Amino acid sequence: MNLTPLIKTCVALLALNLSGIALAAGESWTSDFAAAQKEAAESKKDLLIDFTGSDWCSQCLALHKEVLDQEPFKMLVKDKFVLVELDYPRDKTKLTEATLKQNEELGKKYPTTGFPTILLCDPGGKPFGVVGGYEPGVADKYLPQLGEMLGMKARRNEALEAASKSEGVEKAKILVGLLREMDLTDGMVENFYGDVVAQIKASDPQDETGFTKAAAMKLRIDGIRKEFHSFIEVRDFDGGIAVLDKALKDGDLPKDDIQQIMMTRGLVFGDQKKYDEAIKALDEAKAFNLESPYVKNMDAAKQRILEAKAKAAAGQ
Repeated sequence: MNLTPLIKTCVALLALNLSGIALAAGESWTSDFAAAQKEAAESKKDLLIDFTGSDWCSQCLALHKEVLDQEPFKMLVKDKFVLVELDYPRDKTKLTEATLKQNEELGKKYPTTGFPTILLCDPGGKPFGVVGGYEPGVADKYLPQLGEMLGMKARRNEALEAASKSEGVEKAKILVGLLREMDLTDGMVENFYGDVVAQIKASDPQDETGFTKAAAMKLRIDGIRKEFHSFIEVRDFDGGIAVLDKALKDGDLPKDDIQQIMMTRGLVFGDQKKYDEAIKALDEAKAFNLESPYVKNMDAAKQRILEAKAKAAAGQ
C-alpha cells in the first residue's frame, strides 16, 4: 500500500489544526495581521496588538516578562482578544521579508509614539484604545490600566450612539470627549476617525469646545519638531537652535511645550560643548516651572554637562 497520499493528507490536516490553535488559544501570539483579523471576525474577538522591538527595547522585554507572559494577563484577555505581535527588531534577519513589509505598512497605518505600545482594535482593525510605554517593576499598576482600557470599545460605541442622537455643540462635546478618552495618536485619529473630526467641526463652527484651536496648536508644534529635527539630523546645531529660538519668540505655546523647548536648547548647547550656555539654558528651563515633571530630567542633564565641563577643563 502506498502511504504517501495518506501521510500528506494527515500532515496537511495537522498543520491546519495547529494554525487554528495558534490563533484561537488566547495565549498564543501571531505575527500574521490578516490571519489575526480573520480569526477575530470569526470568533467575535477584538485585536490586542503589541508593538515591540525584541532585540533592542529593554522596556519591551520587561513588559513581556513581567506582564504579557504572566497568568493574570492571560486570564484578563482570555476569550476576548486575538494577540498580535508586531516586531521591529534591529536584526532584520529575524523576520521574513513578508513580515518586514507588513510591519512597515502597519507602522504607518498605526503611528505610535514609542515602544512598547499595546493597541486595542476591533476585528476590522479600527483602534479604540492604547496603552503606551512600560517601566520595569510596575506590573501591578500596568495591568489595571490595561484592564480599564478593555472596556473602551463599549464606551466608544455608546458615545457614537449618543452623538448620533445629538446636535450642535452638545454633539461636538460628546465626540471630543470620546477622542480624548481613547487617547490615540493624531495619525491614528486621522487614519480612522476623520469622519468624527469632520462631525465635530461641522457641529461646532464657533469652536466652543476648543477642539479646532487645539488641533491647530498640535499641527504647529509638530511643524516645529519636524523643522528642528531636519537640522539636527544633518548636525546643523545652530540651525536647530534658531528654530527653537523662533518658536519661543513667536510665543503662544502651551506651558509644557515652552519648557521642553527651553530644555532642548540646553541639551543642544551641551552637545556642542558650549557648557556654560547649556547650564544657563537648563537653569532657565527649570525655573520656568519648578513643579514640572521634567525637573528631574533637567537636573540629570545639568549634572552630566557639569561633569563633561570638568573633564574638558582637565584636558581629558
